[in-house]
Amino acid sequence: MTNDDVPIGRRVARWRVRRSMTQQMLADRLRRSKSWVDKIERGARTLDRYSVIQEVAHVLRVDPEVLLGQPRSTPADPPDGVDDIRAALARYDTPKTPPQTDELRRQIGYAWLTYQHAHYGQLVRVLPGLLDAARGGRSRVLLVQAYRITSSLLVKLGEADLAWLAADRAMSTAGDDPALAASATISVAQALRAQNRDRLALAALLPAANRVLPPATQHGDQEVCGASGDQSCRKPLDHGGGSGGEGQGEHRGRAVGGTLLVQAALAAAGCGEYRRADELTHRAAGIAGSLRGYDDTHRTSFGQVAVELARILVATQRGDAAEALRRHSAVVRREGWRRLPAEYRGAYLVDVARAYLQMGDLRGAARALVDADSVAPAEVRCRPLARTVIADVARAQPASAGVARLATVVGLTR
Repeated sequence: MTNDDVPIGRRVARWRVRRSMTQQMLADRLRRSKSWVDKIERGARTLDRYSVIQEVAHVLRVDPEVLLGQPRSTPADPPDGVDDIRAALARYDTPKTPPQTDELRRQIGYAWLTYQHAHYGQLVRVLPGLLDAARGGRSRVLLVQAYRITSSLLVKLGEADLAWLAADRAMSTAGDDPALAASATISVAQALRAQNRDRLALAALLPAANRVLPPATQHGDQEVCGASGDQSCRKPLDHGGGSGGEGQGEHRGRAVGGTLLVQAALAAAGCGEYRRADELTHRAAGIAGSLRGYDDTHRTSFGQVAVELARILVATQRGDAAEALRRHSAVVRREGWRRLPAEYRGAYLVDVARAYLQMGDLRGAARALVDADSVAPAEVRCRPLARTVIADVARAQPASAGVARLATVVGLTR
């Protein structure tokens, strides 16, 4: 059993014995009953308030982190290396020796996996060289992907302006290829939303979705027109056709198009257009339901669970806590949730924590932060957005032990 696995009550008992105290002596110094100390040490009573943990730690002459099972360490900070990425984006010369396409494809695949596993510190070190190699390569597809990975990481690290630049490079490189341009639009929208420019994101997303999801006659899904308002054209959005006649390329187009609709729904909610957000998630759900397995070439992680997560975030934005809680508790028990990349799940949980905080539900925000840290620690410890949420939750009285631990890990003071 590791130190992290030892219950906090047992740690209290160990340190009490080391300090040559009886349960009664500890109880007296804490101004509590011997029965209270006994229940804490046996685990019959939960010691989950940070203020109480601090009090016990003070009497036992140890740091609170020792009772929490967390070794003292230097505070977590966003990984260094953003300046190197900026320098790589500022270079316009191409390598004299172009890389082999197969090797470059392998490196791009490794970078995507690193991102999806939320190993951001490792990815920061890899990206400058990868950008140089991709620029010198002969594959427009791989160069778009390199720019998209870069943009996604920079959004995580709070460098939204630089992320927008990388996403714009992806758009320029994609040219007139509809699928590539649509995938690059996802990155553009994420960078814009990170700058709280939801209306601009919506203006980019809707035309891109309409281009990649041409009109058909199935399910009555309609093409969305314009960048604002609730007007819609009477043109279906989704591909039609039976279950067996579609190729893999069309499935990929649907996955990208569905992701564009999910992003558009979140942008619409950010603009306060909740009815439109609901319509967009409904259409995305129809597309997700039509997919029967596909190769996620553009790394969208699109599917029914992704749509459901968007619905939860829209509900929290709207202030409908009851619906959000009901949907959240159901979706995290689904098999599809566990199959999502760690980055995707961690980012969603940070967004949920922020939404709970906006609704005044500090317990919900604390649970979501602790869950996010268990799924993808870098999502919580490297992202400036997550650190802000931790600080806001940690200021609450009483702060939960889990949030207090996170506040210490990321270097925040209470």
